[in-house]
Amino acid sequence: MEMFSLIGNSQRLDGGAMFGNAPRALWSRWIAPDEHNRIPLACRCLLVKDLDGRNVLFETGIGAFFEPALRERYGVVEERHVLLDALAEAGLSHEDIDVVVLSHLHFDHAGGLLAPWAEAQAPRLLFPNARFLVGAEHWRRALDPHPRDRASFIPELPGLLEASGRLELVEGEHSTTLGEAVRFHYSDGHTPGLMMAEVGGVVFCADLIPGRHWVHLPITMGYDRWPEKLIEEKRDFLEDKLARGVRLFFTHDHDCALAEVTCDARGRFGTAHERASLGGSPSAMEAA
Repeated sequence: MEMFSLIGNSQRLDGGAMFGNAPRALWSRWIAPDEHNRIPLACRCLLVKDLDGRNVLFETGIGAFFEPALRERYGVVEERHVLLDALAEAGLSHEDIDVVVLSHLHFDHAGGLLAPWAEAQAPRLLFPNARFLVGAEHWRRALDPHPRDRASFIPELPGLLEASGRLELVEGEHSTTLGEAVRFHYSDGHTPGLMMAEVGGVVFCADLIPGRHWVHLPITMGYDRWPEKLIEEKRDFLEDKLARGVRLFFTHDHDCALAEVTCDARGRFGTAHERASLGGSPSAMEAA
């Protein structure tokens, strides 16, 4: 088994929205904003090759499905579908992916499922040979979004996934498709049924912890539906990963893919042994 961090399309979003009620004087020391108050964000994916003989992709990033006006509105930097290039550099195409695991269906995590935008073309799924894994609780949210986060969903996507005949709705710690090779954790603070996958001693934190700076318990996003609940979930999550030595994989941190959890004498969580990217076997990563 080999694990690779893959860069999908990147964004620039308002720093105040990304750091919730944290003051600009604080978060701007961590990530410098541009003249429009926006900060750089990755849409990073995790590729696991030869997971019980299969190529498994954890998330697909935002992709290139937006029409030009919406691409500009949501701060998508690149016009091309960057994840497809990253897969090619790893020696694969989207046709070679056997399973796609989606923490949730917000467009910056699932938009990469779709082919790049083209004039007068309807949305079209990529990954023709993959099974798509989505948490059952979150699926129900995607079918009937709340007004608070309706704009975060791609209206056509649930129908396309269902029509593929390759959708599995996951309940509990393990899926039918991946069995005990992947363990799932759940959170409701960002969106109902957010599903975080743990594989090979690494956990995909998704939007529970978008990057290193959100490891600090009080830091939440303005996009979170229930910040107090999220903080409680984050504490339990980090205590568990610290106790078991599970490393954190960040999807939105613009220059850190992987880190270990730390906790100081005051009980404040942090990170150590940060890595900008990863590639290779879990044993090789341990040695590094």
